[in-house]
Amino acid sequence: MAEAVNGLFKTELIRRGGPWRTVEQFDFATLEYVWWWNNKRPHSELGMRAPIEVEIEYYAGLESAQLATARQGDT
Repeated sequence: MAEAVNGLFKTELIRRGGPWRTVEQFDFATLEYVWWWNNKRPHSELGMRAPIEVEIEYYAGLESAQLATARQGDT
C-alpha cells in the first residue's frame, strides 16, 4: 500500500509539479498534496466521493440523531 501511495505522490506531484526553486516551495507543495489526498480526492471505497464529503455527511447524521433523541426526551 505504501509503495502505491509513494508512486502516486511521485507521479502526481513530483513529476508534474517540479522543479521547485527552494525546499520551502517543495514542502508547501507536499502539504497541499497531502491535504488534497486526505480530504478532496475521489475515493473508490467511498463511491468516488471525497473523504471530507463523507465525513461531513457522517457528522450531520450524528447531529440529526442527537436532535431527534433530545426531542423525544422533551415529550
